[in-house]
Amino acid sequence: MAAATCELVWIKQLLGELKFGEIDQMERVCDNQAALHIASNLVFHERTKHIEIDCHFVREKILSRDIVTKFVKSNDQLADIFTKSLTGPRINYICNKLGTYDLYAPAWGEC
Repeated sequence: MAAATCELVWIKQLLGELKFGEIDQMERVCDNQAALHIASNLVFHERTKHIEIDCHFVREKILSRDIVTKFVKSNDQLADIFTKSLTGPRINYICNKLGTYDLYAPAWGEC
């Protein structure tokens, strides 16, 4: 989560320098509910001591409302198209969610 948060902060600063517009919050989705809970909860446990620095950074960005974290089910991960071998229906589902279409599909009602 810390690496993705760093990337979001960098992108926000880059877009600000390019005068792309004012971005208030950026949304970060994660399929790990335990990581989301640790990042948003102020209580540390014995098992989380080794990730304390990263967790403080992410929590600081959440509390300052620079980023918003949101849970997404593993089945709805759009990045799967880049990281896993998928079957036809799964590829179609992800492509529809991304808003992509097949350039080589036959056109409906050709002239």
